[in-house]
Amino acid sequence: MTKGFKVKLGEGGFGSVYKGKLQSGLDVAVKMLSISKDNGQDFVNEVATLGRIHHVNVVGLIGYCVEGKKRGLIYEYMPNGSLDKFLFSKEGIVPLSYEKIYEISLGISHGIAYLHRDCDVQILHFDIKPHNILLDDNFTPKVSDFGLAKLYPTKDKSIILTAIRGTLGYMAPELFYKNVGGVSHKADVYSFGMLLMEMASRRKNSDPHAEHSSQNYFPFWIHDQFTEDKDIDMEGASEMDKILIRKMFIVALWCIQLKPCDRPTMSKVVEMIEGKTESLEIPPKPSFYPHEMLEHGGTINSDEISWSDSTSYNMSVDKNMANHSYSE
Repeated sequence: MTKGFKVKLGEGGFGSVYKGKLQSGLDVAVKMLSISKDNGQDFVNEVATLGRIHHVNVVGLIGYCVEGKKRGLIYEYMPNGSLDKFLFSKEGIVPLSYEKIYEISLGISHGIAYLHRDCDVQILHFDIKPHNILLDDNFTPKVSDFGLAKLYPTKDKSIILTAIRGTLGYMAPELFYKNVGGVSHKADVYSFGMLLMEMASRRKNSDPHAEHSSQNYFPFWIHDQFTEDKDIDMEGASEMDKILIRKMFIVALWCIQLKPCDRPTMSKVVEMIEGKTESLEIPPKPSFYPHEMLEHGGTINSDEISWSDSTSYNMSVDKNMANHSYSE
């Protein structure tokens, strides 16, 4: 099927992905999972999750295979790869237009809203980021990589987590601080907000090498520009582009509010992205830490909090947080 694993498409925290071809001639992507200590739970998660999903903005699982300790997942092939290579400048990659980026953001929001609301169970992804958004030959976005996903009854708003899951730079604060609110579908909203901010700016949210130190953490800088009523200069953007970009920035700022209760649902996010920019209010400035922590002498290490990469984590929770039941 993969012809000796000759064509490698990518690599993530849970395995490597290769191009393959079925006997029918259909091109596929084959994800070979790394041997893990969780007894194949990431494999079970992905099969159980994707087996329930049928949506244009979620990657389709065609099948799976198991041979001894080897486990493989077979997906529909996405010719244009992952979104990150089009956002962060790489040689030989033609950047996407702002209009196309906007269309992709809308497609992603529809896909996540479907996971949260329209399945027979509620599916929380916990690892929304550019690396996990795949693009087909028409640049239709597909949410992928459900190795960290959790399934809950649609009416169940209480979530029990015994591990912090996600990618640093995209993980919601409530996964670290239990005094900001419960862990729920709003954790995916936060991750989408961080993704949306990077899509609108075409840069990483955190950049210690930014030309101006005020732009080291981009979401803070963007909020300051809005509150000071300053123009945001985006290279090559038309007046229509600037309207779309402004809308994306405002929606992103709402999504990354510290407290989950202050963030919109993904269904509301879809409405906001589809609606008029003039109807959107500027939200309060987002923050990293609960105010209570700062008031009691907490310190902020910018090197620690601003770092992000494409590595997904499923880390044991601190003993003071483990086995707590979280809810909105």
